[in-house]
Amino acid sequence: MSAPNSLKEVYLDEMQDLWSANDQMVRAVQQLNGQVSDAKLKQMLEKSVGGIQKHTDVLRSLIQANGGETKPEHCKGMEGLVAEALKHGGKEASSDGKLRDVAIIAQYQRMSHYGLAGFGSAAAYAKALGRTDDAAKLKQAVDEIYKGDELASQLAETVEKAAA
Repeated sequence: MSAPNSLKEVYLDEMQDLWSANDQMVRAVQQLNGQVSDAKLKQMLEKSVGGIQKHTDVLRSLIQANGGETKPEHCKGMEGLVAEALKHGGKEASSDGKLRDVAIIAQYQRMSHYGLAGFGSAAAYAKALGRTDDAAKLKQAVDEIYKGDELASQLAETVEKAAA
């Protein structure tokens, strides 16, 4: 995409970037989930895949409703986060299941926080553009991501105690 000329173009670009980020995160979470030893963490990651896909559907519909090109724009930021996640939660992970789970939770949260920043920005842009319904949908995604992050933090505390 060329340099944006309006807030609406910035808004659409943000959502296309998030779409790509979500697609990449889904694949990474599915891969990492195969490395998990804790049943509750496995369940949380499985549930998060559905949530991420739901958020992608929201993005797709908002892009279309705002006259944007309904395709993702490759997100290099998430690409880097995914590479780190797969490195620390997979290839270079500890053979100790609990330690590996701790690393996976940290990597999951890093990827989630990228989404929080993007969805939060997109919600602010929507509000500034007077797109209150869009802003509400994006804010709901932010709230859901925060809930997932809180659960991940609680799991981390449990798993960390077990690993200690």
